[in-house]
Amino acid sequence: MHSPKFNKVKSYYDRGLWSKKQVADAVIKEWITAEEYAEITGAETNE
Repeated sequence: MHSPKFNKVKSYYDRGLWSKKQVADAVIKEWITAEEYAEITGAETNE
């Protein structure tokens, strides 16, 4: 089960509206988890 804002963040990233940095900021804000960041971007959070 994903975080409540996962689909919104993924949609923004997939449509090119958000960068990896903005998705990483969503992890800091606790909107999504680090694991979900990797799922969305295909990258680890420390990249």
